[in-house]
Amino acid sequence: MRFFALLLCTTLCSALAQQRPPDRSPVIHGKNGITLPPPPVVNVAPVVDEYRSAESSEPVKVTDNYRWLEDARSPETRAFIKAENAYTQKYLDQLKILPQVRQQIAALLRVDFYGLPQHRGDRYFFVKRLASENQGSIYMRQGLHASDELLVDATRLSSDQNTSVNILDIAEDGSLLAYGERVGGADEQEVHFLNLANRQPKPDVLPSARYYGVQIGPGNSGVYYSKFFPHQGTRVFYHAFGAPGSDKQLFGGEYKGRKLGEIDTENVHVTPNGHYLVLTLSHGVPPTRVDILLKDLRNSNSDFTPLVYGVEARFIPLNIGDSFYVDTDYKAPNHRILKAEPGKAPDQWSVIVPEDRDVIEQASLVDGKLYILRLHDVSSQLTIYTLDGKKSGAIQFPGLGAGSTVQGRPDQKGGFYTFQSIISPPTTYYFDTTTGRSQIFAATKAPFNPADYTLVQVFYNSKDGTRIPMFIAGRKGLKRDGSERLLMTGYGGFASSERPSWNPAAAWWLERGGWFALPNLRGGNEYGEAWHKAAMFEHKQNVFDDWFAAAEYLIKEKYTSPQHLAITGRSNGGLLMGASMTQHPELFGAIWCGYPLLDMLRYQRFLMGRTWTTEYGSAENPQDFPYIYKYSPYQHVVPGTKYPAIMFVTGDADTRVDPMNARKMTALMQASSGGDRPILLHYSEKGGHSSGISQTQLTEEDAIEIAFLWNETGTP
Repeated sequence: MRFFALLLCTTLCSALAQQRPPDRSPVIHGKNGITLPPPPVVNVAPVVDEYRSAESSEPVKVTDNYRWLEDARSPETRAFIKAENAYTQKYLDQLKILPQVRQQIAALLRVDFYGLPQHRGDRYFFVKRLASENQGSIYMRQGLHASDELLVDATRLSSDQNTSVNILDIAEDGSLLAYGERVGGADEQEVHFLNLANRQPKPDVLPSARYYGVQIGPGNSGVYYSKFFPHQGTRVFYHAFGAPGSDKQLFGGEYKGRKLGEIDTENVHVTPNGHYLVLTLSHGVPPTRVDILLKDLRNSNSDFTPLVYGVEARFIPLNIGDSFYVDTDYKAPNHRILKAEPGKAPDQWSVIVPEDRDVIEQASLVDGKLYILRLHDVSSQLTIYTLDGKKSGAIQFPGLGAGSTVQGRPDQKGGFYTFQSIISPPTTYYFDTTTGRSQIFAATKAPFNPADYTLVQVFYNSKDGTRIPMFIAGRKGLKRDGSERLLMTGYGGFASSERPSWNPAAAWWLERGGWFALPNLRGGNEYGEAWHKAAMFEHKQNVFDDWFAAAEYLIKEKYTSPQHLAITGRSNGGLLMGASMTQHPELFGAIWCGYPLLDMLRYQRFLMGRTWTTEYGSAENPQDFPYIYKYSPYQHVVPGTKYPAIMFVTGDADTRVDPMNARKMTALMQASSGGDRPILLHYSEKGGHSSGISQTQLTEEDAIEIAFLWNETGTP
C-alpha cells in the first residue's frame, strides 16, 4: 500500500501542471502582514459537455477543467483536500486576531440554551444545553415550574461530542419519546424510542436516514414514518414495536396514476385524537404544490383519501378534533386560512382569515384558537382569531425583530413563543391562553447589552426600481464616513424569509465596532409568493441585483466602502456569494462562501439537487439552460481578474449540497485570480448543512469565519 501511495503521488505530481495568469503575484498577501506562497497547483483535466439551448439549434459546448474533483472519495480528491487544508492552515497560523476571536465568540455561544418546549398534559419536553456543554440534551418537566429532569444525555453519545439529539415526537399520554441522533452536520439521523415509565430505551431503532416525519401511533403500539431513498423519493411506512424487519409500506411510488419521484416529499403526522394519519405530499423544494391525504386509523382497511389533491397551490394542515383548517396560498399569494371540508373543492371552503397586504408567515392552532404571525415590512406581528375568524386579541412583541407564532396543542391550554432580534438574544415565553398573559420561560443570557446598539430598517431601490427593505445594526454613535467595516449577509430564495434574528457572529462584529446589514432580497417570503416568484427560474438575477444594490446603498450612505465590506452566505446564500465574486468583485473586500451551490449546470445531479429544480430549473432542459448558464458562478470565473479575499467552506458531512461545488470553485478561482488576495478552502470532516456539530467545533468555525472577514476588510 505504501508503494502504491508513493507511485500514485509520483504520477499525480508529474501531471500537476497548469498555466497561471502571467500577472499573478508570486506572493499572496493577506491583511496585517499575512503572506502566503501561491496556492497548491491542481491538475487540469478538461471535460467538454454539450448543452441544448432553446435559443439556438447548435449545441453549446462547456469545458469543465476540474470534473475529477466531483469524486469525493478518490485518492486524488482526498490529496487535494489535504493540500488545501494545509494551505489554509498556513494562513490561520498567521491570523493574529484568531485566538482573541475564539475567546470572544465562545463567550457569546457558550450560554445556557433552551429549545421551544412541547407539552403533553402537564409534561413539558425540551432540549437544553448548559453553557459548559457541547451538545443540548433532552429534558422533561412534570409541571411548568417543576425541576428539569434529564432524559437523553447527548454529551455521552460520542467521544468528540459531535452527535446531537432532537425531539421527533411524544406519545399523546406523554409516556413514550421518539428522538433522533445525528452525527455532525449531516441531514440523516438514527431514530430511537425512550419508555418514560421506566426510563429505558426500546430495542426498536430506525437506521440512519433522511426522515420527513416520525409519529407514534395510537396506543403506542408502533410508529409511522416517512423515509427518503436517494434518487427514488420518499416512502411512508408503519413499524410495529417489537417486530423488527416487518415494516409495512403504506404509501409511495405512485398515487392516482401519478408516478412519484425524488422531488416528491411525503410528510406524515397523527392527529392528536389518534383518528387520522395526515400525509402532506409536496412537489419540489420549496413545493409548487402540496396535497393533503387522510388515512382513518380507526379502520385498519382504510386507504388514503384526499382532503385536497391536484390543486397547484400549497396547503398546510391545521387540525383540532376531526376538523381541519389550512394555511394556503391558493388564490392568495400572501396566504389565508380556510376551513377544509372533505369532499368539497377549495373554492367551496369557508374563509376563516382572509388574505391581507401582510403575508402570513406562520399559523398555529392552540387551545381552540388560531395564532397568525404576519410580516409587516418583515417585522413580526401576532394576532389571535377564533375558529370562526373573529379577532380575539394580539401578542405584542418587544420591538423590531423576529417573533414566532404560539406553539402548543390544539385542545390544551397554554403554549410557547419566542422573540429575538439582531441586537436582542432569544427569549422564550409561555403564553397563558386563559388569562392572555405572557411570562418568560427562558432567556438567553449572552454577554451583550442591547441598549448599547441601534437597529433600524431602511429601504432602497434595486436595479429595476423595486423597493427593498434592509436592516442595519451598529453601536450607538458609530461614525458613518466610509471607514468602518460592515458585515452583510443574505439569502434570497426558496420562499425563506430572512428576519432580523440573533446571530452571535454578528453580535461579535457589532461589539468590535463594525456595522451589520441584512437586506431582504426577492426570492424569500417577506412579501408573499409574488416576492418569491420574482426571483425564481429566469428571474434569479433579481436576487443578485437586489444584493448589489444593497452594497451600493451602504457605500453611498457611507456606512462602509468596498475594501471594508465583508459578505457571508451559505447554501443558496453561497450561490449569492458566488455571483458576488464573479459579477461584481470590485464591490467587496472579503467573501465567506459556505456550503455553496456554484456549478449550477450540474447541481441537480448530486445529493438533494434534483429536488431544487422547482426553484432553479435544470440545465438539462433546453428552456432553462440559457438563463442558468448566464449566472452560474463556476462558468464565469475570468482568468486575470483581481478577486477579493475568499474563503470557501464545506465538509464531508454536507449531505444536502454536494461539497464538489466548493472543491471545484476553489481550484478554478485559485488558478484564475490575477490578484494577490488569499483564496482559501476550509474543509471539515464533520461540518455540514444541518446543525449538530459540537459547540467546540461551532466556536472554531465561527471564529475562523469572523476573524478572516475582519482581518481581510481592515486597513492595509
